[in-house]
Amino acid sequence: MTSDPRRTGALLTIDLAAIAANYRYLAERVAPAECAAVVKADAYGLGADIVAAVLAAAGARTFFVAHLQEGLALRRRLPQARIGIFNGFAADCGEDYVAAALLPVLNHPGEIADWVTLCRQHQKVLPAFLHLDTGMNRLGLTPSELIDLAADPAPFKSIDVQAILSHLACADEGSNPMTAAQAATFRNALARLPRRPASLANSAGIFRGRAYHLDMVRPGIALYGGNPTPEAANPMRHTVRLSSHVIQLRHVDSPQTVGYGATHRFRGKAKIATIPVGYADGYLRALSNRGKVWIAGGPARIVGRVSMDLITVDVSHLADDAAAPGTPVDLIGPQLPVDEVARDAGTVGYEILTGLGPRYARRYVGGDGDPC
Repeated sequence: MTSDPRRTGALLTIDLAAIAANYRYLAERVAPAECAAVVKADAYGLGADIVAAVLAAAGARTFFVAHLQEGLALRRRLPQARIGIFNGFAADCGEDYVAAALLPVLNHPGEIADWVTLCRQHQKVLPAFLHLDTGMNRLGLTPSELIDLAADPAPFKSIDVQAILSHLACADEGSNPMTAAQAATFRNALARLPRRPASLANSAGIFRGRAYHLDMVRPGIALYGGNPTPEAANPMRHTVRLSSHVIQLRHVDSPQTVGYGATHRFRGKAKIATIPVGYADGYLRALSNRGKVWIAGGPARIVGRVSMDLITVDVSHLADDAAAPGTPVDLIGPQLPVDEVARDAGTVGYEILTGLGPRYARRYVGGDGDPC
């Protein structure tokens, strides 16, 4: 199930027990609301086929993915789960949804009409979710489309609308007034439609209070160890460790440079350790001259550009034998959580996780007590 780390540049260890613990923590926090699980983008880069089964064993019954293909793959793994497709309904693939019992999130009137047509063709009231836009302006019924639906809610007779959803834009910013405004807009919209279960909170929304939990929450990043409350300590367990090793140590001196573009020039004697990970592995080029790794019990700064297959770090503070070839290095881990790596790269933990490349050896631990 895992490739040999001796044959790759790095080892990605994924803690399934931590993912399960994160789910249980969130589920307990929002009870009696249902806690769904968002496993789009291959479970945020960690392997949906394995992770979704662990989440199901932890109690998850409803899952969300972005695309139909993701839903079809997940159905093969979870034959009994309720699976929603965030990006809606593709009418020319209607039979795929029916055959796999997938629930599109209906995002605009055209999708609603197409799903009603499919229901009539099958002479069934097929299940789906309905999405109302409350300020994201990406997907979901607009305010004017909501007015039309409220005036003629006939689709609710043809469709088994299992929940009405919306999505928070700024819940990870504790002082942003848009979160409360969206919640108020959503409550007002729900009052105009036939009563159905409602879902608003993402990972960060869960921590904005019980008023946001409604009937179902939809955590994603929090399941995988990202901090849903950036203004406070992370309440979630870390789930990933990306470890590599030094493949070469060299002594340099002024005025030498390192890496493409010669973007770092030495001003004296220094020692550089080369590590076999680069942007082809999903280790972002934005970490050039600003990221760090953890080696020999402490941080070491990346110097020079991150290249396709290699990074170079300044280990001048270490003895030669503390940074010799073969020395272990963490790029993500207990001392360098994914959110810190993301801050160094000027991005978010979502991008770091979903970009973890296929060249790493992968090791899953904690699923059944043994590595796999």
